[in-house]
Amino acid sequence: MTSFGKLVEEQLPRLRRYALALLRDPDKADDLVQDTVLRALEKKHLYQPDTNLRAWLFTLLHNQHVNRVRQLVRQGPTVNIDDIQAPAPATQMRRLELNDLDRAVARLPHDQRTVLLLIGLEGMKYDEVADILGVPVGTVRSRLSRARADLRVMLSEEPGASQSLPSRSERAAREQRAGRANQAASIGL
Repeated sequence: MTSFGKLVEEQLPRLRRYALALLRDPDKADDLVQDTVLRALEKKHLYQPDTNLRAWLFTLLHNQHVNRVRQLVRQGPTVNIDDIQAPAPATQMRRLELNDLDRAVARLPHDQRTVLLLIGLEGMKYDEVADILGVPVGTVRSRLSRARADLRVMLSEEPGASQSLPSRSERAAREQRAGRANQAASIGL
């Protein structure tokens, strides 16, 4: 195996972890990682040795994922009836909380979920994520902030509450009310 191949191989667990968090299906995640590695090997002449290989591979993975999503949108939705299973009742509170978090993350808009997973799960820096997604660092920060705020709202909802995310105007109104409450508390009201 070449030295480039060994460097790529070292990144496989991180690529798979991110793909699994992104797709929520081990088989599809493995396919995405495999396609990403094939693409990396085909395009290794484009990699600049003194740059961040991890960020380059994550960019390839992200682009492969976006291409697949676009292809699926063109094809339309498909559901395999054999894959549908009734959820098993969880017995531990921690497991229920993790399931709630998993569902809440899945409900986030794609751009927010991507930033949250790259920073929170993969531990990447804001500037690395900005390079991978091709957006300014400020956009990464605002997406992460919105993702965290939306997660707080979703995780504080009562069971059976509305499944929609707050709009920007609802979020702004909530933040304004919180600001007034903080002001009142700071002056002793």
